[in-house]
Amino acid sequence: MSNTIEIISWNVNGIRAVANKEALKWIDERDTDILCLQEIKAQKEQIPNNLFEKEFTEIIINSAERKGYSGTATFSTIQSNYHSTCPEIDTTHEGRIIETHYDDIVLFNVYFPNGQRDAERLAHKMKFYDDFLAHCEALRAEGKSIIICGDINTAHREIDLKNPKANSKTSGFLPIERAWIDKLLDHGYIDTFRYVNGDEIDRYSWWSYRANARVKNIGWRIDYFFISEDLAESLIDSFILDYIEGSDHCPVGITLEM
Repeated sequence: MSNTIEIISWNVNGIRAVANKEALKWIDERDTDILCLQEIKAQKEQIPNNLFEKEFTEIIINSAERKGYSGTATFSTIQSNYHSTCPEIDTTHEGRIIETHYDDIVLFNVYFPNGQRDAERLAHKMKFYDDFLAHCEALRAEGKSIIICGDINTAHREIDLKNPKANSKTSGFLPIERAWIDKLLDHGYIDTFRYVNGDEIDRYSWWSYRANARVKNIGWRIDYFFISEDLAESLIDSFILDYIEGSDHCPVGITLEM
């Protein structure tokens, strides 16, 4: 294990579609130690073996029970001591979490629920948020350091989406959802992108497929890396790879000194 590690997170919006477009081949040109994918929309046996040439020593797939929906995958060059899919949080078996332990560091690859369908789904999203934070806090009480990455499905501040006023009543930018990110930060977690890049504007990770939104950069920053504050001194960089295409999201990543 090198002194610095790179972790990349990407909502691929269908791992088979990404494979067909050869849209993950760029990983062969990077020294990525851990690759976390969300919304793989595939069962384990359906994961293509031609995603990239790079060999990861540990591959953990957490597929949703419902076929062609949700799901997460973690590819790592570092062997974990323990992993879990957190069924006590992901109670609807949608393959939303992979928790991996590397000694005292716990990495969460999470595809948080979308609350746009109806009030019941929004309530489910908020319960998922609260149960997840409680779980992270229990691990921190045991002396663990936490890294959270994935599609949070909420833009935190007005700077994190192009049209905040127009979306103020849309799930993904509701006060109740944004307040949960405030709560997360108040509990001693760091939004790594803002920590490194400050109030940089027009930096997004998701664009609608409609109205040429990506070309016009009418986007939302809803994919994040959060770390517990005890890891702040280890954080070297936090970045958005918005030039990489193949999904309606782009990859985001961090580099840590370990």
